[in-house]
Order: sequence, then C-alpha cells, then structure tokens
Amino acid sequence: MHTVAVLALDRVVPFDLSAPIDAFGWARLPDGREAYRVRVCSPSREVSAGAFTVRTPYGLEALAEADTIVLPGVEEPPDPLPDGVTEALREAAANGTRIASICVGAFLFAATGLLDGLRATTHWIAARDLAERYPKVTVDPNVLYVDNGQFLTSAGAAAALDMCLHMIRRDHGSAVAAQAARMSVMPLEREGGQAQFIVHDLPPAPAGATLEPVLRWLEEHCDRDLTLDEIAAHAGMSTRTLNRRFREQAGTTPLQWLHRARVRRAQYLLETTAYPVERIAAQTGFGSPTAFRERFRRVVGTSPQGYRRAFRSGLPGA
Repeated sequence: MHTVAVLALDRVVPFDLSAPIDAFGWARLPDGREAYRVRVCSPSREVSAGAFTVRTPYGLEALAEADTIVLPGVEEPPDPLPDGVTEALREAAANGTRIASICVGAFLFAATGLLDGLRATTHWIAARDLAERYPKVTVDPNVLYVDNGQFLTSAGAAAALDMCLHMIRRDHGSAVAAQAARMSVMPLEREGGQAQFIVHDLPPAPAGATLEPVLRWLEEHCDRDLTLDEIAAHAGMSTRTLNRRFREQAGTTPLQWLHRARVRRAQYLLETTAYPVERIAAQTGFGSPTAFRERFRRVVGTSPQGYRRAFRSGLPGA
C-alpha cells in the first residue's frame, strides 16, 4: 500500500493538514480496498494548530518509510527548519520519495534547497515573499499547482485538494480519483491557467438552469460536426439568445463549451482505451488529427500522447 506521510510542524494550518488526510483517505481501489495509508508525523509529539493542539502518532522516522510526503503550511514558516527536518526530507528525496507542499508549505520545501532551479507555486499573497526569500526558485502565482514529477507545490486552500486529486489520478487513474473527488464534493479538475497535466473541467451551469438539457445533448453528440445554428435549433432559441444564455449560465460560448466537452471525451478515451489518436479525433468530432492535437494542447497543456503516458494505467502496453 502506498504510504503518505503528512508532516505537521508547530502552528500548522488546520486546513492544509486535513486536506491530504481526507483526500488520500477517501481514495478506494476498484475492489474497495484503501488506496493509501496516511500517517501524520512531527519532530515533536504535539504541535499547535491554531485553535487546537494536534498529537501526532509518528516522528520523523515515518518520512523514510513514506512513498509520498506532504508539507502543509504553517502560520509562520520557521527559519531554519526544526532539527532533523531538512536532513530527513533531503534523504527521502534522494531515495525517490515524492514530496508535495500545500500553500505556504512551499516555504518549508524551498528551505531544504530541493526546489532550487524548479518552478513552484504558493498562495498568491505569499508568492512575492517566496520569490524574494528563495531567488533560485521560479515562483508562478497564477496556477493551482505545479507538478515537476517528483516534487509538487500547490496554491492555497482548495488547490490542495486539486493537487491531491491530481496525484491520486497519476497513481491509480481517473476512476479512483473521480470517486475521491465526489467524496470531497468538488470537481475532479478546475480551470486555473495550469500548464501541467491538469484537466480543464466543463464550465458548469447552475442546477435547474434552462441550459441543462442542451448541455447534456451537447455532451452526447460532441462527436458530430455541430454548428451554432444547429445547437440553437435544438435548444429552440435564436443564436443570439443562445449565446446570451450560455454567457449567463455557463460563463462561455456554446462552441467553446462544445470544444471543452470534446476534449474531456478525448481525455477519457486516452485514459481508458488503446485507440490511436486518429480514431479518438474522429470519435470526438475534431474532424482531423491535426485539429485535435492543436485543440488538446491548447486546453490541457500537453499533447494527446503525453497525456496518455501520464494518465493511462492498467492497459496492455501502458
């Protein structure tokens, strides 16, 4: 079983601490087994978490046994880090352990030197401070999270869940991650200017919105070469009214929403089938493999084959 060690330092941010515990704790394999073993560890047996105190069952030795280490943020990042923390994290990194930080946990991460020369993110309000304090780190405040492979960093609050779900998806595929997302009552992916392997979710419409039937129809027929006039005719509206309703209820245009639906369908096929790109392009309504590749890269930030290598699992040849 994959072991996740969450490192709690004094004055840990409660949400940052709980987000990975819940996200990884909710993940279940197809046969119902837990996908992760989660351990909370600390250099001391008790740490302050603002309004309450956390008693941690594991010490720093748990870091050496972990497959993934998560660094939650703390109210005031200590400088230097507590005795033994830097050494334990650097040793774990040398052994190939995946390490991820949440929000201002990036300060703890950067203090180890492991982020030197890499792109990273943190809460936007702390981004300038992080860049000034650790000039060897390239700080990007405009993304939900950054995945450098072994090392990941996330922005504040809900972005912690985005990153955790991303890691679950990398480890066990989209079905396991989707179930964990449902338990978290949040979409599996959110749009956020992320130029990594983040999947951009379809813009939602409010429950009970008049567009709901149209959106379902578009998803079911996204393989067709639909025009704006055809969509409007199906919705029983003029194209002008249709565009206005989409702007009001979905925050985008009908054709942009359709393109996003096609990309989402393509992502599913890339993850779950061995179909060649040409077949997926045809089944998702892109018309040609070239148009498919260009649109996919524009939305997802990588090529269809790159996405398949990152997220396809459990299939012959994967």
